[in-house]
Amino acid sequence: MKRVLLFLMTNLGVMLVLGVAVHLLGLNQFLTANGLSVGGLLAFAFVMGFGGAFISLLISKPMAKWTSGVQVIDGSPDPTHRWLVTTVARFSAAAGIRAPEVGIYEGPPNAFATGAFKNSALVAVSTGLLQSMTREEVEAVIGHEVAHVANGDMVTMTLIQGVMNTFVVFLSRVIGYVVDKLVLRNSQDGPGVGYYVTTVVLDLLLGVVAAMVVAWFSRQREFRADADAARLMGRTQPMINALARLHGLDPGEMPQALKAMGISARPNGWMAWFSSHPPMEARIARLQQA
Repeated sequence: MKRVLLFLMTNLGVMLVLGVAVHLLGLNQFLTANGLSVGGLLAFAFVMGFGGAFISLLISKPMAKWTSGVQVIDGSPDPTHRWLVTTVARFSAAAGIRAPEVGIYEGPPNAFATGAFKNSALVAVSTGLLQSMTREEVEAVIGHEVAHVANGDMVTMTLIQGVMNTFVVFLSRVIGYVVDKLVLRNSQDGPGVGYYVTTVVLDLLLGVVAAMVVAWFSRQREFRADADAARLMGRTQPMINALARLHGLDPGEMPQALKAMGISARPNGWMAWFSSHPPMEARIARLQQA
């Protein structure tokens, strides 16, 4: 319940901020008495599309800590904690980045990386992961998450999401205007019911297509992180073993904002088109072919 409330409150807050921003900038005035201002609409779509994506990125690390209950263990005297911090630092040095914060959270076997900048990121592993896997397998998982940070995947996914959001906002309103004025022949100065209905429907339909495109990019990024983790480990087998182990475990349900950065997910049936992660079998096969 806490995760759901935080997710809803965060999204409502982002939409409120963006709404105020476009109002103050006058970007919501793209429908005029003279017709549709394409330039004005493009500016509106850009702010709405990229604004939400980048705000979510900037608050991603504190939100991850709040929603997952992450306990930062940098400086902890616990031997397991020290081993985790040392492992993250070792892989980070090999990848050429500053060591991220390291955390542990209570939950099923999984791990994630998050943060707006590669030199101030967070890598967190669950208690379930530590209890279910060997140290070598945990190292492979940590290598995978460090690879996400080093590759700048958080920023890349934000840019892709921003581009897709912008296209959705722009196209739905252009098509809504055409339907309202040319198909339904609304002769009023302002938009009619046809514009609003068409825009809402297309926001939903195009949003589904956009989600599929973003998910496809995310799956390609997972293959790359697996391969980079194998390179950080110096051999492929530990990453294969880690993925095989995860394949037999239930990764649980992660907060929506963290799913794309987790190590494991369970795509199933047609929902696989919207999954941020490829099937484990495909990931293992890709590594075996390398």
